[in-house]
Amino acid sequence: MGLIYKLHPKQGLAFQSKATEILFGGAAFGGKSHLLRVAAIVWSAVIPGLQTYLFRRLYPDLLKNHMHGPTSFPALLSEWVDQKLVRINYSDNIIRFWTGSEIHLCHCQYEKDRYKYQGAEIHLLLIDELTHFTKVIYAYLRSRVRLGGLKLQEKYKGLFPRIINGSNPGNIGHNWVKMDFVDLQPPYTCHDAPEEDGGMLRQYIPSLLEDNPTAKDEDPNYEKRLQGLGRPELVKAMRWGIWDIVAGGMFDDVWDPRIHILNPFDIPATWYLDRSFDWGSTRPYAVCWWAESDGSDIVLNDGSTQSTKKGDLFLFAERYGWNGKPDEGTRELATEVARRIKSIESQFKRTVHAGPADSAIYDTQNGMCIADDMARLGVTWTKADKSPGSRINSAELFRQRLKNSITREDPGLYIFETCRHFIRTVPVLPRDEKKPEDVDSSAEDHVYDAARYRIFSKRHSMTVRQAS
Repeated sequence: MGLIYKLHPKQGLAFQSKATEILFGGAAFGGKSHLLRVAAIVWSAVIPGLQTYLFRRLYPDLLKNHMHGPTSFPALLSEWVDQKLVRINYSDNIIRFWTGSEIHLCHCQYEKDRYKYQGAEIHLLLIDELTHFTKVIYAYLRSRVRLGGLKLQEKYKGLFPRIINGSNPGNIGHNWVKMDFVDLQPPYTCHDAPEEDGGMLRQYIPSLLEDNPTAKDEDPNYEKRLQGLGRPELVKAMRWGIWDIVAGGMFDDVWDPRIHILNPFDIPATWYLDRSFDWGSTRPYAVCWWAESDGSDIVLNDGSTQSTKKGDLFLFAERYGWNGKPDEGTRELATEVARRIKSIESQFKRTVHAGPADSAIYDTQNGMCIADDMARLGVTWTKADKSPGSRINSAELFRQRLKNSITREDPGLYIFETCRHFIRTVPVLPRDEKKPEDVDSSAEDHVYDAARYRIFSKRHSMTVRQAS
């Protein structure tokens, strides 16, 4: 049936006697989707009663990637379908095998859709393009993975239940996938996930173009098209599966860490300091502290001086209210957040002016609001502009600021290297698929929101020009 997939000599699925979750991640055209189909077919043919669930985030992508084309399920299974060993139910998106095993072709676009699978008993969970999913969806689907009443042959005991994911870098889940699978251990290493994060055996296996043995035969010019992405960083991201930058994101064409990230320096006393704020409780909150240049030079740590342009913005400090897991908040009270802000600002020994905050903090419930709670402790804000069109305009202004740092035509945007959450989350933000001129708001965008409130504030408004 042409079920071909080559593993690198270092690669190998984790076959220890424990429930396992694996990520095949990295380069484009590495054969990840094909591997998922092959795994589903082979195990369904040899394990009676196996229930496999294969997910894509969107239904059209599910059909396009797995039901159409020369290596799709219908193509791979055509001989068995002709022999009536396999039946493909196109209306229910279920593939049934003579062994009693089934492959369920599923999608889960919104977080609320995960409850459709509440009663599922999943023996093998396959997720194509894991970074298209939020951690909430993935964690819920993982909780449905169990053996239940499945009776395994002796040689397969310990291999199931299991999860196999495939994904390229980028999209809304980039940060949590990178943290959970890519950053914790070296590639190919099997390690136990924390109990609070599922407790399964976890493994990351890089997937490269070379791991797809038919890639050059099917499309010999594909690698040249990757070179056409232009910036070397983007080529590396898609060619070699580098997770530190993504291709096709909102800012990847105007972000250069060599220019935008600076070593901390002493902020001139004449510069204007203020802060901006994006509120969160179950999701993280973000506080950004800004220094705006008056055009005076700065003295770097090595004693050299560097000129600045009047209006240059420097993010010199941040406070990120997370629990150590991507996109999960601390549920701190507004008064607790205000006390943290006061404590941090006491170290600056400078006046910090009130800057823009998410207008949600002014929403009143039972006669009280978050802004009032914080104001009683001496932390005040101005309302961020969230008028119609402000998201798109602020995104373009944000891009313009980043590009200005490179061209030096107008005031730019710079980040102290100590602001790790900006650096971790903002450069990899994806575009909204429906509104590509805006950031996808379902990504981990809290530091970005706090930053764009400041950049878009009326006091420091700029004429919006195209940054592309």
